[in-house]
Amino acid sequence: MLNDPRSHGLWEKTAPSAPVTGALSGDCRADVVIVGGGFTGISAALHLAEKGRHVIVLEGAEIGFGGAGRNVGLINAGMWVMPDDLPGELGEVHGERLLDMLGNAPRLVMELIEKHGIACELERNGTLHCAVGEAGLKEITDRAVQWRRRGAPVTLLDATETAKRVGTRAYAGSLLDMRAGTLQPLAYVRGLARAALATGAILHTGSRVTGYARSGADWTVRTASGSVTAPWIIVSTDAYSTGPWESVRQEQVHLPYFNLATHPLPPDMRAVILPGREGVWDTKEILSSFRMDQAGRLVFGSVGALRNSGRAVHVSWAKRALKRLFPMLGPVEFECEWFGKIGMTDNALPRFHRFAENVVGFSGYNGRGIAPGTVFGRTLAQLVLGDIGETELPLPLTDPKAPALRPLKELYYEAGAQIAHVVGERF
Repeated sequence: MLNDPRSHGLWEKTAPSAPVTGALSGDCRADVVIVGGGFTGISAALHLAEKGRHVIVLEGAEIGFGGAGRNVGLINAGMWVMPDDLPGELGEVHGERLLDMLGNAPRLVMELIEKHGIACELERNGTLHCAVGEAGLKEITDRAVQWRRRGAPVTLLDATETAKRVGTRAYAGSLLDMRAGTLQPLAYVRGLARAALATGAILHTGSRVTGYARSGADWTVRTASGSVTAPWIIVSTDAYSTGPWESVRQEQVHLPYFNLATHPLPPDMRAVILPGREGVWDTKEILSSFRMDQAGRLVFGSVGALRNSGRAVHVSWAKRALKRLFPMLGPVEFECEWFGKIGMTDNALPRFHRFAENVVGFSGYNGRGIAPGTVFGRTLAQLVLGDIGETELPLPLTDPKAPALRPLKELYYEAGAQIAHVVGERF
């Protein structure tokens, strides 16, 4: 996007074209103005438009420009935080409420795809959280116990079964979560946008918000070429926030993450590597993830930014890592490469903010954007509609708060990933 081949890589190459949209021009009114055209904003627009509300979305670049169009494409249930830790972080009520909502969130994603006929390479075969060593095996075993206690359909697989499903003996076991799956993320958010437009929502791209102010009982949101006046504002810009809601970006530490896609693998390789098309990530601190796209490309990713010296370091590491995991592949070349930002909060959990009266939003998906973004968009729509109140939200009300030493932490993560990948897989 925006003439940058490393922003969306394979997803932009293979996604259906974006719906035709244009910049906001002139002054208009709406029931709700939504700032940000990713999973949260478009889901909110769709659910509001289905209830007859006049909705206008203002996206600063293109639909799916931020995390929605760059991520790995795993439709995960829950968050990184262990299930039993959420009540301790959020309190018993909000902790269990959030677990229940996010545990069921992949179902909403799949229902919307089916309802609106979204072509986004959906795979419903679950995900595999793969254990590296004994410490990793203990982690996924504890996670399995905690999810099973809540009735989740998760299964702990031994090393032999994991090897059959993944195509490598590198892992001590894995946790299979059948609530989850994979999709083509940019195709999904573009499909949601088409559904929202068909339902009556109005989407403006190239319409970066420059400010907002009270206008009587309403709010007026301004761009360079127009304005929207509405009683409600939904802020859904998350890690890519700028301008009036830059505080959302400031409360997150950016963790860079890259993906590389091979050329389509031959049929004999597809029969061995991820034959069930599950999505995979491992338990390493600097984790790796991989999955197969519909054409048989292996999409492999990890922490790091493909810029400056980082590109050569991370690409070289990925080739070594794939050779270790899947020696049958032989020498690997990549067809596409891209990277983006994961916004991490200090407790690795999302947050609900009321920036002012009737100005609301969620923040901090911490690398779990597809299912949480979709379900939180619906939740914000329900709040605006009056179907739920703030006390019924899955998260307590908080104010944005910048973490200490944020710029230094971001430099550390980017540099640390390079150092780890310089030596990684060499020995």
